[in-house]
Amino acid sequence: MKNAEITDIFNNIADILEIKGENPFRILAYRKAAFNIAELGKDISSLSAEELIRLPGVGHDLAAKIEQYLKTGRIDAYEKLKQEIPETLIELLAIPGLGPKTAGLLYKKYNIRDIAQLEKFAKKHRLSGLPGIKDKTEANIIKGIEMVRRFSATHPLGKMLPLANEIKEYLYASAPVEKLSIAGSIRRWRDTIRDIDIISTSKDPDAVMKAFTHMPEVSQIIAKGTTKSSVVLKAGIQVDIRVVDEDSYGSALVYFTGSKAHNIRLREIASKAGLKINEYGIFREKDGTKLGGRLEEDIYRVLGLQYVPPELREDIGEVEAAAEGKLPHLIEPEDIKGDLHVHSAWSDGAQDIEELAKTSRGKGYKYIAVTDHSKGLGVAGGLSEEQIIEQKRMIDAINRKSGRFRVLSGAEVNIKSDGSLDFDDEILKQLDVVIASVHSGFKQSSDQITKRLTAAMKNPYVSIIGHPTGRLIGRREAYEVDMEKVLKAASETGTAMEINAHPLRLDLTESHVRQAKSLNVPIVISTDSHNSGQFDNMIYGVAVARRGWLEKKDVLNTHTSYVELLKKLKNRRA
Repeated sequence: MKNAEITDIFNNIADILEIKGENPFRILAYRKAAFNIAELGKDISSLSAEELIRLPGVGHDLAAKIEQYLKTGRIDAYEKLKQEIPETLIELLAIPGLGPKTAGLLYKKYNIRDIAQLEKFAKKHRLSGLPGIKDKTEANIIKGIEMVRRFSATHPLGKMLPLANEIKEYLYASAPVEKLSIAGSIRRWRDTIRDIDIISTSKDPDAVMKAFTHMPEVSQIIAKGTTKSSVVLKAGIQVDIRVVDEDSYGSALVYFTGSKAHNIRLREIASKAGLKINEYGIFREKDGTKLGGRLEEDIYRVLGLQYVPPELREDIGEVEAAAEGKLPHLIEPEDIKGDLHVHSAWSDGAQDIEELAKTSRGKGYKYIAVTDHSKGLGVAGGLSEEQIIEQKRMIDAINRKSGRFRVLSGAEVNIKSDGSLDFDDEILKQLDVVIASVHSGFKQSSDQITKRLTAAMKNPYVSIIGHPTGRLIGRREAYEVDMEKVLKAASETGTAMEINAHPLRLDLTESHVRQAKSLNVPIVISTDSHNSGQFDNMIYGVAVARRGWLEKKDVLNTHTSYVELLKKLKNRRA
């Protein structure tokens, strides 16, 4: 939680400085530090002063601010900055395409301080004509406001799951809980989450309620009972807990995991069989005899169904498949044998290649692909042709002393507006893994973007299409693209589609994954890591794959042998 809080503060400081028009290097320093703290992979409060200073992008000045926040819960410099502009002005920056300079201009010109005021001015066409704002910009601002409101009641899974796990750890340490599980949409691994649901068992429910309602991050107690309580955290997130009898723990998990549609289907089957299901168990309706409920499996067994993993409980055919015994054997995190989308310090990553390889080996991986940005993405330190060949030589040298572990040479190349790539084939054919991605022109028409992606797939040296829809959850909508055409082209060309495991991307979505599976499109799951801590994000990508009904055999980077993997990736080059 401290990582997220400091990340938000540093980003807010950067936003305020940019609104004020201050030194761009100072602004960039805060953003870089915020990014690296967000992706740290460990609790920042556990680091020593020296370790803080050594964090990428932090240094002495920002380390001192972090220490002040950890000790006092505030940063004096931030509190001072907040007095200089309305705090609500920062909320405008959540609107896609509305940057700090524009927000500052709107504040100075029209005293626009919040989203409601901005919407009034945009709808009255009073913004068009200001520097950088055209009629189309005005329309995009209105669309962006709609998106912000749509996501305002939800939070990305990547924020909510770590928070839920921290609460879980706190309760295990502070309360006499016996069993405890996160339920609700987090347990189903949905990409956006409204609130946190917790189910537990305990011989002393009162003590659990007391510990829960006295958590340090609680700002409001909505309700406190003997077995059920609800609180709101300082971050504005509601958390509910229920203590149930051990004999009902499984049925409560089914009930409170959902989804609502899945549970309705279970109740329909139960009703036809003369049974009744609720959070307390499954019962024979005629005499109330309890037939199960201690385990989740009890509910499905009594109904004559295979056990349905939480990720599949969305009423999209899983009940019918469970009735026929045809549920897939879903991919597991340990099935992944390597990460095929990793950035190093050669472009915009934080670690050198040898460090990345060491971390990967520690995770039990057999290979990684270093896929730094190509020259077209200058803002991310994209590599020139000469640099990519020099990097490949270094990788070859590392491999000569790496034993069985393999670093694969690669690149993430930009797909230009016309569908061409910013490395030519003479470069691409020398690399093991080529990811082609869209990094600009997001507002092109569906036809244009679809043609760009399909054109890239026709290049025989392109192995994978990276983050295929370009979405950033809660920040940027997916670009307009005909995914049906894209996936058909992938099937025809043998190009793999990426499930990007970054928690703000989760791209492909599970619906596109199911569609890809039906077309026999090759799939890879990669983290798009920019530091070694981000390797842990692989679980999010695997969750998307599971929600998309994928099995181990459907994912290319489950191959233990990098030789076999490369055969699969390169079999169309001939």
